[in-house]
Amino acid sequence: GTQGYILTNDNNWLTMNTSDHGSGAFTDMAFNMSMQATDRVRIAGQFYDRKLGKLGDWEPLMDWAMVDYRPKPWLGFRAGKVKTVLGLFTDTQDMDFANTFALLPQSVYPIDLRDAAIAHEGGDIFGKAKLPNKLGSVAYAAYGGRRADNMHSGYPYLLSGYGITLSSYGGPVYGGDFRWLTPVRGLKVGASRLNQIITGKGAFAGGPYEEHSRHDWTNQYYGQYTANKFHVESEYRRYLRDQIIFNGTAEVETDVRGWYVGGGYRINKWLEAGSYFSHYRIFPGGYNSTYPDSETHDYDKAVTAKFTLNRFTTVKVEGHFMDGNGSALYPAGFYSNVNPNGFAPNTNGLVVRSGFSF
Repeated sequence: GTQGYILTNDNNWLTMNTSDHGSGAFTDMAFNMSMQATDRVRIAGQFYDRKLGKLGDWEPLMDWAMVDYRPKPWLGFRAGKVKTVLGLFTDTQDMDFANTFALLPQSVYPIDLRDAAIAHEGGDIFGKAKLPNKLGSVAYAAYGGRRADNMHSGYPYLLSGYGITLSSYGGPVYGGDFRWLTPVRGLKVGASRLNQIITGKGAFAGGPYEEHSRHDWTNQYYGQYTANKFHVESEYRRYLRDQIIFNGTAEVETDVRGWYVGGGYRINKWLEAGSYFSHYRIFPGGYNSTYPDSETHDYDKAVTAKFTLNRFTTVKVEGHFMDGNGSALYPAGFYSNVNPNGFAPNTNGLVVRSGFSF
């Protein structure tokens, strides 16, 4: 589990009242189990609960639960509620003790949308194979199933600010990931694709509400290099969401493009230093929309010190220096719900997050 505190000099962030005296409403906890039933069969699952400002609301979730059968190194199967392989960190973002940063780059891994991305109900085919001529190896995963969002996630909270109360949000998903572990020791590159057909239902203005996808997909490209005490990584993510909203009376296309470059260096056994630059742009009316740049971006420079106190406990102290605040039309950390007087153009933030693992 982790406990965090966030203080900002302006703009309330991540649904919390962070700009007054800061907020400690940043708690999550997980309990996972894994059993090797046979040489080829593994059973694993995780319960998860969180309170992130207005999100989570202490509603316990079966985060993921799956059976993993691997008859060959190059061929395996997973079934159940399966963690989604998307980029470098989607399926490992809960391993706080292993991550350098208190908050992963929000342009690609928004914490307020964690519940929407962590897993799918369905199945995977996956495997890993060596390449000839000492060209390294490749790993792949292909999946299909259904996504069912928690109603205390970022998108339902965003819509609540416009008088819309969602009761369900989700639908079929399918996609895959392919990565190359190159002959250069510690270097891997890859690409992921996610397609979704999403329907949201609820209530608006005393009547029913419905929205559904026309197009909804994500492309993500990534690379990472690790060597001894050092790591560096970069990812690019494009998310296109074309929705029919307000019971079929309107259409909105959202084009989100994010990327980051970051890394870390372990100075000694108890201290690691890290930094990243996270670049987020959103085009609420599509890529050719005329929204001003000041209302569609969030450029975040982050610096981190990670202290490993013992094998159970870490403390991360992280500074964020943000130019812009994305768009109030899509969940990106800044919400009009908790910023009723509008947004200042820049935000500096302090994040302190302690983690405990056993």
